[in-house]
Amino acid sequence: MVNFQGIMIRIDFSQEEIELLDWERKHHPHPHVRRKMEVLYFKAMGLPHGQIGRLCQIARATLARYLRQYQEGGVGELRKLRFHQPESAMMEYRHELEKSFAENPPATVNEARERIERETRLKRSPTAVNRFLKNLGMERRKVASVPAKADPGQQEAFVEQKLVPRLAEMESGKREIFLSMPRISCGRLS
Repeated sequence: MVNFQGIMIRIDFSQEEIELLDWERKHHPHPHVRRKMEVLYFKAMGLPHGQIGRLCQIARATLARYLRQYQEGGVGELRKLRFHQPESAMMEYRHELEKSFAENPPATVNEARERIERETRLKRSPTAVNRFLKNLGMERRKVASVPAKADPGQQEAFVEQKLVPRLAEMESGKREIFLSMPRISCGRLS
């Protein structure tokens, strides 16, 4: 059982503030903000702190924090979301790494990882490096193989003897040409 004795925060609410708190506790898009509004609405209704804490299932320190936030900035202050979002230490080197990768893009995440470690002395997991590269706007690309047995003579003969005459027939309206795209499944052309 949380002891709510000792919180002596007195707030006088206007009727407009009470109506705004009531509306916000029901309609604000974020559940965290709705809970804050509900706490202040219950306070405006004159409920004791212990009952507010039990109804909203919050700790004494949380109740006190919400009340102080309201005292400092009203409903606007309660609407602010302050979630902790740690920033990667690699962000300190963002511009240097971005320039380095633009000049010489890494072929793999592991190559990027090694270069980051060499240039910044920061050792990171492949997952963290991949996340950082995406944050820079880089994408992973799969390289397709080039047909090894392509005969340039046969290709040139096909273009001259078959493709060019058929395209000419299409332009004169004697032929229609339909193109099909190869289906890609599991990274292979089929």
